[in-house]
Amino acid sequence: MSVTIAPYGTWTSPITSDVVVRDAIGLSDARIDGDDLYWIELRPSERGRLVLVRQRGDGRCDDVLAPPWSARTRVHEYGGGAFLVSEGTVYFSNDADQRVYCLEPGGQPVPVTAAGDRRFADATHDAIRGRLILVREDHRVHGREPVNSVVAVETGNAQLAGDAEGVPIAEGHDFYAAPRLSPDGRRLAFLRWNHPAMPWDATELCVATLEADGSVGGVEVVAGGPEESVLQPMWSPGGVLHCLSDRTGWWNLYRLGSGGLEALCPRAADFARPPWALGQATYGFASETLVLCAARETGSTRLGWLDTEDGTLRRLDLPYTEIDQILVGNRSAVFIASAPDRPAELVRIDIRSSEPTVLRSTTTSPLDNRLISRPQLITFPGCDGRETFAFHYPPHNPGYEPPPGERPPLIVRCHGGPTSAASTGLNPGYQFWTSRGFAIVDVDYGGSSGYGRAYRERLRLRWGVVDVEDVVAAAQALVDQGQADPKRLVIMGGSAGGFTVLAALTFRDAFSAGASLYGVSDLEALARDTHKFEARYLDGLIGPWPEARAVYQARSPVRHVDGLSCPVIFFQGAEDAIVPPAQSERMVDALRRKGIPVEYELYPGEQHGFRQAATIKRTLDASLDFFRRVLGAGAPAPGRPS
Repeated sequence: MSVTIAPYGTWTSPITSDVVVRDAIGLSDARIDGDDLYWIELRPSERGRLVLVRQRGDGRCDDVLAPPWSARTRVHEYGGGAFLVSEGTVYFSNDADQRVYCLEPGGQPVPVTAAGDRRFADATHDAIRGRLILVREDHRVHGREPVNSVVAVETGNAQLAGDAEGVPIAEGHDFYAAPRLSPDGRRLAFLRWNHPAMPWDATELCVATLEADGSVGGVEVVAGGPEESVLQPMWSPGGVLHCLSDRTGWWNLYRLGSGGLEALCPRAADFARPPWALGQATYGFASETLVLCAARETGSTRLGWLDTEDGTLRRLDLPYTEIDQILVGNRSAVFIASAPDRPAELVRIDIRSSEPTVLRSTTTSPLDNRLISRPQLITFPGCDGRETFAFHYPPHNPGYEPPPGERPPLIVRCHGGPTSAASTGLNPGYQFWTSRGFAIVDVDYGGSSGYGRAYRERLRLRWGVVDVEDVVAAAQALVDQGQADPKRLVIMGGSAGGFTVLAALTFRDAFSAGASLYGVSDLEALARDTHKFEARYLDGLIGPWPEARAVYQARSPVRHVDGLSCPVIFFQGAEDAIVPPAQSERMVDALRRKGIPVEYELYPGEQHGFRQAATIKRTLDASLDFFRRVLGAGAPAPGRPS
């Protein structure tokens, strides 16, 4: 292959925006039902419809839900746990009306829950009593917060007229999650918590005793508290309650014994992720004492078999660094996984041999392996000199070399959350940039998950300070190593990451430009206007509202636009209920009045996070054009793809 000498950022690449979105899907919420496997596919080509797919025991696949049905719940706005399958019967939340529907084999969806402003998620099937037990979020009282509870919904023929509202099983707390029924049907485990805590801050694990008629005989708190996050309650085949707790500073696996929780595999690793969505599963039982689990250490997740009798964890030699949605059946286990050179895949392993088989990939058009830039874990002193982590993607395209001595432009990426983490799975959108001669650094700033509770809590009361210092420090570390051009540093992020972008551009002078995707610019407005799940999130990140009003104002970029002097491009969903369009539009208007070059893309029909192929394509192309103009990277050769 001939090599062309061309400046970084001007290289042409076959990884176009069309390639990034072509045949691309998302995978989530897998379920096993006998020999059949079900999962949800996010299809950008169908305007972001969430399609329930089934693979039969003989390997045949088919769509369970035809258009316009879309299996999505909006409980907590982020959803998750949108469907349940039991002996071939599917129960799912429909996006358009948020009602639960029943789909019998060969039939059509029939409503189970009543019409009205209610949402349901995270169901378990009480087959003994002919009902579902779910989390309900009731929005019928306008002007007040929605009311969350755990309810039972009958599924018998008499109820299929669709008028069920749900009979409360647990209520009175601000939030509930993960109702899980014991194998004998006599006990129900669930999680609960209250404002201002988020579920990764403080939850309680409760066990309710159920009478023969389904009524609650009593509720006991068995774990959790104000300084402990308990997640993912699950019953073993023999009826022993297990969970994940960070009581030692790391989310480790425990079981409930006569004296309380018993640690099964103590180690400095997180066996869970922050539960932004409901229905998470990062472990599952192959037998009473054999557990398949995913453990995350220094930014990488590995799968392994845990023997709960002796605490040994046998790592599996699989080519994946990201693991989620673990399900274990009679003979095999299923999970969603990805790696630096592999897109997200639905994978099955044989329980005896652990041999993997890929069942579904998020793309049918794999990237040329020769064009893929692999992430390199870097550490550097961040805010207050503390060790901080990031993943560096060097520019990579075998058809090009830069002029001697040139350094590449660097895109600093800020993940959302902010309690989330960078992923090392193959991201075609990142390769879109690196194959054109841009470097990327994806920063796990203080507050990110996967490094233990203490690392997550670095951001407590310091959002807009620690994250900003860390992203600037990441860029400077690569400049110091000769891996980035100090005059061509740009920053990009979405949601909470968009706030970090705007704060870094406003309060620091390190970047030449920025891109904010549905980012926060006004912390006061966010505290007043956001949805219930995050209504008090800022208490822990900034301070209690309105007592800490001065801090909110001091850290809100929209109040300090005089400090921002470089071009910015904004991307926003018109129907975003989490970070409404006003957050972007106030910043855009302020910058335009100041005379700063600014561009604004508002997408009708998009919400928080972009789901439509046309939107994703436009965002990539507009960002590339914007950064090339701002950085003076020039244009690719005429007649060649960009």
